[in-house]
Amino acid sequence: MDRAKRILVVEDERDLAELLVYNLQKAGHAPSAVHDGAAAVAAVRQSPPDLVILDVMLPRSSGFDVARTIRTDPTTANVPILMVTARASENDQIGGLGVGADDYVTKPFSMKVLLARVDALLRRAPRSEGGSVRLRVGGIEADLGSHSVTVDGAPIKLTLTEFKLLAALLAAPRRVLGRTELISRVMGPGVVVTARTIDVHVAALRKKLGEHGALIHTIRGVGYQLMVPAGMLVSSETVPG
Repeated sequence: MDRAKRILVVEDERDLAELLVYNLQKAGHAPSAVHDGAAAVAAVRQSPPDLVILDVMLPRSSGFDVARTIRTDPTTANVPILMVTARASENDQIGGLGVGADDYVTKPFSMKVLLARVDALLRRAPRSEGGSVRLRVGGIEADLGSHSVTVDGAPIKLTLTEFKLLAALLAAPRRVLGRTELISRVMGPGVVVTARTIDVHVAALRKKLGEHGALIHTIRGVGYQLMVPAGMLVSSETVPG
């Protein structure tokens, strides 16, 4: 049986924090709560959780600053972040995604929806006892078992959402993937986000891939395509675990 997932709730409204902790416990998780940005950074560094639920408007350090700190520390860079905030404008959402949030839920929210988002972020590519699948296109290689990526042999750090996006593109080279399909593959089935959300993640992914980011082409009005020039290596292999 899988262990309970450790979830850190960062919320300065204590009643809401207690409600989130209660519902996460009912769902089988192991939540804890802190109530300001500095405490959140300290808690994540001391013992990286499986997921952070992060408010934006926090005392001592904003949620945006907390997210930046988590993403720039190699020991915590891969921790999934779900932002929960009353700031509902598209610019606020883009700002949250831009600093490394994997998903964004606005207040007021349905607890059922929030728990579905939590489950979607906690879901990982399955590992089989027989090994792990590696996808490669040119100098980009992704290991679906370890959730690791190298570019020209050098490891790079991606958020969970960026990794899922890259994996979807590597698994379907030359195929045009619509934004709706990518949202389903990357964010999880039933998750409702704007197409702009995927665009922000693609922009961040391109930047991290360096010159290889140019392989990701925008298909106007449709979605994205991983272009593969003639002669470029494309492979998919299962390696021993």
